[in-house]
Amino acid sequence: MADIETDVVVVGAGPAGSTFARIAAQHGLDVVVFDKRKEIGNPVRCGEGLGVAEVMKEGLDLPRYTYSIEIYGAKVVGPKGQEIILRNENTRGWVLERKYFDKWLAELAIGKGAKVYAYHRAFDVKRDADGITLYVADGDEKVKEIRAKMLISAEGMEALIARKLGFPTVHRLYDVDTCYQYEMEPYDHENLIELYFGNEIAPRGYVWIFPKAHKRANVGIGIGAHLATGNKRGGLPGATPKVFLDKFIVNDVQLKEASSLLNFGGVISVGEPINKFVDDRVMVIGTAAKQVDPIHGGGIELAMEAGVMAAEAAAKAFEKSDMSKDFLYNNYEAVWRSTRGKEIETRLKLRKALESLSDDDLNHIFDTLSGDDVLAVMEGKLAGPIAKVLKGRPSLLKVLKPLMLG
Repeated sequence: MADIETDVVVVGAGPAGSTFARIAAQHGLDVVVFDKRKEIGNPVRCGEGLGVAEVMKEGLDLPRYTYSIEIYGAKVVGPKGQEIILRNENTRGWVLERKYFDKWLAELAIGKGAKVYAYHRAFDVKRDADGITLYVADGDEKVKEIRAKMLISAEGMEALIARKLGFPTVHRLYDVDTCYQYEMEPYDHENLIELYFGNEIAPRGYVWIFPKAHKRANVGIGIGAHLATGNKRGGLPGATPKVFLDKFIVNDVQLKEASSLLNFGGVISVGEPINKFVDDRVMVIGTAAKQVDPIHGGGIELAMEAGVMAAEAAAKAFEKSDMSKDFLYNNYEAVWRSTRGKEIETRLKLRKALESLSDDDLNHIFDTLSGDDVLAVMEGKLAGPIAKVLKGRPSLLKVLKPLMLG
């Protein structure tokens, strides 16, 4: 007999898993969540930026302790230092304190009736016609057997359980950025996130500065993992994100004098979503499904949105007593792919176009486009900005043509 029996078992208590658990429990489902970390939200492994869209859509009111500072826009900087300032409702948001934000999301789920277990590592799974059996080990390596009618993989990039259930979660080097980040102090700012582009600055990537309270800032970089390998597939010998980031810091007037309070490295997904999100009794959400923005690698908002969609689908599945692949596809995967998935598809084409550009091309683009043009690009309105770029540099037609074809 299983140690725990439940309607839905969720692997991972990040933004996707906790959001799913909250909405599903709100619909009356019995939900149990397992997370391998000793403390939900810690250690932090991202730049901590969050836009307002998903939070506003759900009507959530972020407690003050969950974020460091409010953000009112972005400053995008070209290879030779050109600055484009972006400010509108879509560029507002927060730089979070993830160790508090993630725990708050888990607490919201608990408040709706979900059960959350930290420091429990899911390591194996079996599925049969009647349900799912998940095996987890607690901090003392004591194994527990969990029996559920449905499983949700919200595991992040590791996605071990999803992979064991047949989902194609392995990442190619080309679809991954390797990253490094410091938390630094002091850094004066204007409540704008800062993004720096250029092949000499960050090949197939960018440097970010996300300001925080008390003159702190998350200063990080992401570069193409395939470029950092130094192998025969086109890598740059000796290239690591830390080397590029340290060079950027040394050349920045403020940062070269600042102290570092924290540093860490990691990888982020910037490829296309996996080719299936569902199977009988199973849904994959968030970064585990590679539901991540391919331009900047951000995934918190997308994860929360996927969590809501999947939870609504789960509630319908239990109501209809139909947890088949077809039912879950029609009520979750098809909905995501026809809405947010279309946006991600466009942004993936944009990323592939950007990575083909030389610094000279990038300088032309930065010299040509206004803040309104860049905002239009972010919203998927590409025709006008592309026309302006091509007018001054028709040689870019071949690179930009896929974007014009939609």
